[in-house]
Amino acid sequence: MSATITRPAPEQVAERAAEILEAIQADEEFSAFTKATLQYSSDWTCFSGTPIISRYNQDEDKTPLLEEGLRALALKAAVYEMTGDENTAEIPIAIPVDEMTHAMIAQPQLLERITKRIGVQVIHQTDQEHIDWRQEDYTHHAYRAAWGEPPARYWIDHEEAQRRLSILNEKYEAAGFVNMGLAHVIDFAEPVLSNS
Repeated sequence: MSATITRPAPEQVAERAAEILEAIQADEEFSAFTKATLQYSSDWTCFSGTPIISRYNQDEDKTPLLEEGLRALALKAAVYEMTGDENTAEIPIAIPVDEMTHAMIAQPQLLERITKRIGVQVIHQTDQEHIDWRQEDYTHHAYRAAWGEPPARYWIDHEEAQRRLSILNEKYEAAGFVNMGLAHVIDFAEPVLSNS
C-alpha cells in the first residue's frame, strides 16, 4: 500500500512560486540562462515529449515553453521549500513542459548560481518525476492560483497525451523507429559517398 502524499495548500504554493519565478527572472544571469536554454533546442531529440504538441514548431514554441518550464520548476521549488521532501515536491507536470525543464537543467552552472542567489532548491529527478498531469489536479490548482489558466497547447492532460503518443508511435514505427524512438531498424552498413 502506497503512502498518501500530503502537500501544502495550492494557494500557499502559488504565492511562493510566483515570488520564486519573479526572483529567477530578475536575476543578473537570467538572460544568459535563457539564451543557453533556448540554444540547447538544437539537441532536443526526444520523440515523446514536445512532439505531442499539435503542429509543434520548435522555433515558435520554445520561448513559451521556457515560461511554462520555469513555472513548473517554481511550483516544485515552492512545495519543496514548504515540505523539505523531494518526492512530495515532484508534482505532476505535463509531458512537453517536463521536457523543457530538462533543457533548463542542462544548464547546471547558471541554474545553480541563480537558485543559490535567490535561496531556492530546484527539484527534478527522472525516477521520481510525475508526467501524469491532469486538469483539476494539485498542480493545476496551484498553477491557476499563481498565473491563471495554464495554456492548453502545452499543458496536455495525461489521457490526451497518451492518445497522442499512441499516434506518434504508429508513425514512428512506419518509418522504422520502434519503442518511441529508443531503437530503430535502419541499417547503416552502406556508406554514403560524398560528392567531392
